[in-house]
Amino acid sequence: MWTAALVVCQLLAFGRPLWAQQDVTAAAISPQDCSLDCIRQGGPGCDYCKINRADVKKALGFNSIDAFGSCIPWPCFELLGEEDPKICQHYVHAPNEVEVEFVNELNPKSDTIVVSWKPSYYGIAFLRGFQVLLQALGGTSVTCHLFLFHRNVSLPASHAQRVYKSDPFPGLSLGSQYAVTVMALPVPEEWERFYHSKIFSTRSCAEKNGLEQCKKDWYPIYIEVQQEGTAITVTFNLAPQNLGIRSYFSLCYTNGLRKYTDITPNSSKNKTHHSYQMNDLQEGINYTCQIAADEVDAVRKTFNVQVLHVQKGGSSPLTISPSLALTLPLCLAVAAIVVVLLAALMWRRHRLQMKQLDIKPDIIKQHQESGTLEEVMSLPRNRPTPPRLLICYSSYDGPAHVKAVMRLGAFIQQHMATQVCLDLWDSLSVAEEGSMAWHCRQIRESDFILVICSRGLNHRTNPPEGDDEDEEADQRRHLGSNALSSDVAVQLIGEEVGRAKARGQDLSKYMSAIFEYSEETDIPTELRLVSNYMLTRDLQLLFSHLHGVALHRPGCYLKINHISEDGFTELPSGAALQWAIYEARMAIMAKRHQSLEGGY
Repeated sequence: MWTAALVVCQLLAFGRPLWAQQDVTAAAISPQDCSLDCIRQGGPGCDYCKINRADVKKALGFNSIDAFGSCIPWPCFELLGEEDPKICQHYVHAPNEVEVEFVNELNPKSDTIVVSWKPSYYGIAFLRGFQVLLQALGGTSVTCHLFLFHRNVSLPASHAQRVYKSDPFPGLSLGSQYAVTVMALPVPEEWERFYHSKIFSTRSCAEKNGLEQCKKDWYPIYIEVQQEGTAITVTFNLAPQNLGIRSYFSLCYTNGLRKYTDITPNSSKNKTHHSYQMNDLQEGINYTCQIAADEVDAVRKTFNVQVLHVQKGGSSPLTISPSLALTLPLCLAVAAIVVVLLAALMWRRHRLQMKQLDIKPDIIKQHQESGTLEEVMSLPRNRPTPPRLLICYSSYDGPAHVKAVMRLGAFIQQHMATQVCLDLWDSLSVAEEGSMAWHCRQIRESDFILVICSRGLNHRTNPPEGDDEDEEADQRRHLGSNALSSDVAVQLIGEEVGRAKARGQDLSKYMSAIFEYSEETDIPTELRLVSNYMLTRDLQLLFSHLHGVALHRPGCYLKINHISEDGFTELPSGAALQWAIYEARMAIMAKRHQSLEGGY
């Protein structure tokens, strides 16, 4: 018993320094106010100091704010390396765990942050300080803070758990993006891992001050809709008077019809709520409406208005006799049962029809019930000619797959405002230049390249052997003489993608896609670095890539007629594409079944 108690006491005694060390390392270290001379001399009270502008100007002999935007190139050499250059020649790894913390301030129009980080284990014994840079994304101004240790310090590895802080960075614009970079000093010229960058966004006005204090972010919260005859009355809450919002607007639309209403409340009558009327709305129609302050980029509140049918005739109310009161619920119940049965039969019949056509009813239902708003799309006008798209494919999956590729090219060229280049359509030029030369020229001149991936894409050309020679030759003659060069062009594109990725170049020129009967594993490894699409599901995404238009915006989306997954079949070329994909799927399934039977 005494032995066990002694062991517990020893463990507690040894654990006490460890707990104390954890408490010390957990406390963040803030910079001190000290001079550059104190740091150079290594005096007490200069453990971790912020260097002010006066010391920097005195050390450099000129104003670094104008020359470098308050940043100092190679600060260790400039400020500490005169007496002993060796202390600035070691490698120090970049800091870890860079965090941004918001500080409360009284100014409602700006934000203040403090940056914290931990030093790295590697090279910490030679660490001389840190330089913190803050830059607004898209801007040119840079704000820097410089922090130095005194020249005699040599930090042990255990200090890598300490958290160091910067001074506050005030006056940051709300709702903006910034990049903060923390550099470890010294910075040798050949060293590249000396900094750690982090992108962050400042708080919005609503996040910092509340919705009632922000003019740009404010929107009505309370909305009530009432119908009186054919007139619709809408009541909503007004903005606080301190925001200075004096006018509002309402926009309602349905089936191509739009109704815009200007709203100017009279604050002398009611300062909290206002009611306005919308007339000339069609009966039995559901409208999607928006209401917002009449300000630039104001947030819109969306609500629905259902205009009910108005009973025409005498104005006297309908009286119900006791017998009618008893029979009316029974008649309504019978009618409801009949309606439910008819709806179930129609739904089952409609589902069987869609199943035969391989159409997904859940997607159609989601599209019909979606409350997302639609906008008219306009293509960018800075392009004088339509984008040029080269389509490459593999012919090893048979003529049905090649036919599906041709149908896809025809649909893209006819209905997606794109000039398609396909070797099967340009036989004369292919014969004049040679298939390989033709593909190389098209790769250089095309704006975009789309590789249709399939199971045969990974097939490599080998000389045929035995009885397969005649069959392979017949297949080549059937698919065209340029089939081999098309496969080689696909390999060439993969190599181009790999080189562009290694050089850090833009990869938006290259795309890959698979049809519904292929799998993601059919995409080669090098082509997985680029945008991948499933066709025909991602026709809208492909259109967005080709023309550089955003399909989604806050609160709404851009609808492109006849390019959606359930709308492209309404066009003749779309229906032909769907049928070609179906035939290719059947042919590939039959081919795989035969290969499995032959294996046994």
